[in-house]
Amino acid sequence: MLPILLLPLLGTVLGAAMVFLPHRLIASSPIAHKTLLGFASGVMVAASIWSLILPAMEMSVEAGGSEWIPAAVGFVAGILFLLLLDTLIPHLHIGSDTPEGLPQRKQWQRTTMLSVAVTLHNIPEGMAVGVLLGSAMAEGSAISMSAAWALAIGIALQNIPEGAILSLPLYADGMKRMKAYAIGALSGIVEPIATLLTAWLITSSPNSLIALPYLLAFAAGAMMYVVVEELIPESQAEPHSNLPTLGFTVGFVLMMILDCAV
Repeated sequence: MLPILLLPLLGTVLGAAMVFLPHRLIASSPIAHKTLLGFASGVMVAASIWSLILPAMEMSVEAGGSEWIPAAVGFVAGILFLLLLDTLIPHLHIGSDTPEGLPQRKQWQRTTMLSVAVTLHNIPEGMAVGVLLGSAMAEGSAISMSAAWALAIGIALQNIPEGAILSLPLYADGMKRMKAYAIGALSGIVEPIATLLTAWLITSSPNSLIALPYLLAFAAGAMMYVVVEELIPESQAEPHSNLPTLGFTVGFVLMMILDCAV
């Protein structure tokens, strides 16, 4: 179980290490930033469909229930959950100077608010891996451990650009390389925590098999909120809007193949 917990975090750590690349490569980070956002979006959309929503529908039918009700209810609940966090928690998105969330009595530092924004993105990813991991460990579940591995690998791949997306702009703003790397790498620590908590809740609940289709769709909705609300709009801002589209295509196809092949 430990490798699955740490794999997504490893992707973030590797991505944050891009801050140590030569200056000429870092100078092109605005173009790379948009392309990596597109790639991350593609991975998350494909993972939401093949790893979460479709298994939720299949599990519901096998249990003799409705094919679409658990998926629809869980998906909407996941969207609303992330919307609530996005509305309440103060954070700042990269490329923006306008903080979002509730105003604070004491203004947070820009770096803190940027880190919180990335952390909000990482929560649903950790939950998604945790749902599949807990499902695979639950007695009587049709979810296999290979499905959890496939999603963990996919999330790790898309965490590579996410780690870079935080560390590179911080370095470009004048922060020292090591500090920018540390902040980027540590932004992923919430993922194994969310994975572990979600898996524990599933395995410790006597009614987890009934709730699993809802939980799978919930994780999908939470990830799709991040994609639609943040990643795609940010990646498609002019100029260079074609590159993130290609990045999305690569990420989507790669995750689809990974999920179907493993």
